[in-house]
Amino acid sequence: MEQFTEIIAKITEIVWGLPMIILLLGGGVFLTLKLGFFQFRHLPHILGETLGKMFKKSDHPGSVSPFQATTSALAATMGAANIVGVPVAIALGGPGSIFWMWIVALIGMATKYSEVVLGIRYRETNEKNEYVGGPMYYIRKGLGWKKVAYFFAFALMLEIIASTMVQANSVAETINGSFGISSLWTGLVVMLLVGMVIIGGIKLIGKVTEKLIPVMILAYIAGVLTILIINISEVPQAFLLIFEYAFQPISAAGGFLGAGVAAAIRWGLARGLYSNEAGMGTAPIAHSAARNDHPARQGFWGVFEVIMDTLVVCTMTAMAVLTTGAWKEVGPDSAADMVPTAFATIFGSSLAGSIISLILFFFVITTVLIIVYYGEKQAEFLFGRKFSLFMRYVYLVAIVLGAIGGLKFIWQFLDLLLAMIVIPNMIAVVFLSKQVKSITDDYFRNYLRGEGESKYRGNGEHQE
Repeated sequence: MEQFTEIIAKITEIVWGLPMIILLLGGGVFLTLKLGFFQFRHLPHILGETLGKMFKKSDHPGSVSPFQATTSALAATMGAANIVGVPVAIALGGPGSIFWMWIVALIGMATKYSEVVLGIRYRETNEKNEYVGGPMYYIRKGLGWKKVAYFFAFALMLEIIASTMVQANSVAETINGSFGISSLWTGLVVMLLVGMVIIGGIKLIGKVTEKLIPVMILAYIAGVLTILIINISEVPQAFLLIFEYAFQPISAAGGFLGAGVAAAIRWGLARGLYSNEAGMGTAPIAHSAARNDHPARQGFWGVFEVIMDTLVVCTMTAMAVLTTGAWKEVGPDSAADMVPTAFATIFGSSLAGSIISLILFFFVITTVLIIVYYGEKQAEFLFGRKFSLFMRYVYLVAIVLGAIGGLKFIWQFLDLLLAMIVIPNMIAVVFLSKQVKSITDDYFRNYLRGEGESKYRGNGEHQE
């Protein structure tokens, strides 16, 4: 078993090294060029259609509002990647890694937009008359690659088991460390809360995330802003560190071991890609249920997600650990403690630990909620709705097992299974980029300017 685990770890390390960065980053650059840098040229319009219409009600075809679909998708990305992943990037790649994280976010906007647009374009209704969609649908219907679509769905259905266990374990250990509460009890509480909400499907998930996600993000940003206001004189220096060491090596200082430019690029790109999930194919599963009158308009919410997740929340985390000097105090092996250390400089160790633990707890609750929904949709796509209900119970049991640290060997497959869904999804999105461009052009020329009749209905269907 030990040898087998080592082999899996080596394969995963190779796949998630240069090959995955080339696929995700290269695919994002290709889509950015194909769409004519639309995420920069039309940014004011994109923000106006998202941030400017955040709470606007919609009566177009769909199961949830555009904002509810967005908060549901954000629920899967907000959490450990923002609070733990960013310090890991700084610990191993230095402050310069944040610059490369920004770069991959700017490029990833085109990828996320394309995924969401295709999700709406190829979605359909299930037996409960709910809108369902995602990579498995646009791979099967858009490209005719049925076997690839089934492979994607099967890999993601299994990946959710491992992902759920890891999420539950991270919050259980954090709660145990801060409050001394048994991991078993934390697991049971998470399972109960998730179970009660998931029964209501995407509509109830959307209502819950619509309320929780903004509150959690604002609470976290408020805490970081307090740190930055008190350390306002260090803010310019923090930005200087980010830009300066994006292009030159940085030597060791305190607990920080130093890093070269290659490490800054590698960890910045990896954390950026992982934090906003652009290219993973999960976000369009949630967005496909949205009520909207044009695929491109829902795609704008995908761009908004990347802005909020990486450019806002991840940047806030970076500024907190850089302005307080926490990145020098905490070594790479304990990088996850950087944010609590930064908060402790203002709020004290005890209160800081409690604040971060509670924020992580609710982040994990919402994350598990939406990824269990993702898993159910894969099961439904493969074997029908009855089997999706069976998988619901599998995921709920996995929460408790993960919380107490059970079946850890399954966790070894997490990143490998993740690669198995990223690869077919990114290839499909690139192959369908002509469709994305056509939909984008239709929106800006025909729908927005009224220069012709729009070819797309609210359900994403093409009008022949």
